[in-house]
Amino acid sequence: MVITSIAAREPVPKLMLSNSLRAGLHGLVNALSKEVSADGITVNALMPGYTLTERLQELQLDLTKLATQIPARRLGRPQDLAAVAVFLASEPAGYVSGQAIAVDGGLLQSI
Repeated sequence: MVITSIAAREPVPKLMLSNSLRAGLHGLVNALSKEVSADGITVNALMPGYTLTERLQELQLDLTKLATQIPARRLGRPQDLAAVAVFLASEPAGYVSGQAIAVDGGLLQSI
C-alpha cells in the first residue's frame, strides 16, 4: 500500500514535481498489482485529502474556511485514513487490488 494524495488525481497548482510523482506512483500500483495478485498480494494507493496533522497546521491555513470546501464539512482525522488502511490490509479486502482510494470527505471532483 502506498499513500499519495488526492493531488494525484487532481493536481495542485505550482506543485509540478510532486503532482507528477504521485501520478507515477498510481501507475506503479496498477502495474504491480497485476504482477502479484495471483500470489494473493494486494497493492493499493490511499489518497488522503486535507487531514488534521501537524504539517497541515504548520501551513497556517484557515482550517475553518478549508473545512467548508469539503462536502463532509470537516477536515480528515488521521484515524479516518488509518481505518481504510487497516481494512485494505485485512482478509475481507483480499479482492481489492490496483485501486486508488480517496479518503477525503468527498472533496475530489473527478470521477
